[in-house]
Amino acid sequence: MAHPAQLGLQDATSPVMEELLHFHDHALMIVFLISTLVLYIIVAMVSTSLTNKYILDSQEIEIIWTILPAVVLILIALPSLRILYLMDEINDPHITIKAMGHQWYWSYEYTDYEDLGFDSYMIPTQDLTPGQFRLLEADHRMVVPLDSPVRVLVSAEDVLHSWAVPALGVKMDAVPGRLNQTAFITSRPGVFYGQCSEICGANHSFMPIVVEVVPLEHFENWSSFMLQDA
Repeated sequence: MAHPAQLGLQDATSPVMEELLHFHDHALMIVFLISTLVLYIIVAMVSTSLTNKYILDSQEIEIIWTILPAVVLILIALPSLRILYLMDEINDPHITIKAMGHQWYWSYEYTDYEDLGFDSYMIPTQDLTPGQFRLLEADHRMVVPLDSPVRVLVSAEDVLHSWAVPALGVKMDAVPGRLNQTAFITSRPGVFYGQCSEICGANHSFMPIVVEVVPLEHFENWSSFMLQDA
């Protein structure tokens, strides 16, 4: 959960998000070193009146400042491509959930069950109880089991939406007439929040996503209760 004045990303709750955090730190350190080097060169050139005649026309320096940026780009590109393929990997999901975007709410359908689905609306501010988050709480949460591969099929009924949960490292566009898929594995229980990340109309800010991660036994009890209630 993000908090005011937070400088970094949210704590990861999936292996992919952990990889994204590590890559973020890796790339940020490279940018920091490059910025420091450039700043040092600028200060050195401005503050001294001395000139090295071997630097004015040096084949070796031209080779270095051509090869060095290429090496830096490779150091950034290779981890990035690795994570990109990891994010597209879907390995034998234990459960499949279809998330449909509407103006302006989400509906979820657990396709492995015969009749398990519900709509998820934002809880109005006046109905919130103490401890709940404004604009982030939903009346029905998407409940998933802990340590289980989950596949999410994402689509929309009317306009473009985007199903995004930062703590899971998941963001997938919901396009009418198109079925996109993404997957994640949760590494710890908890409640994780997201929002529609595609401008979809007047109430775009009022269709939150709430994912609740529970142990498998609790998930089975919840699914049985929902099926009986249906």
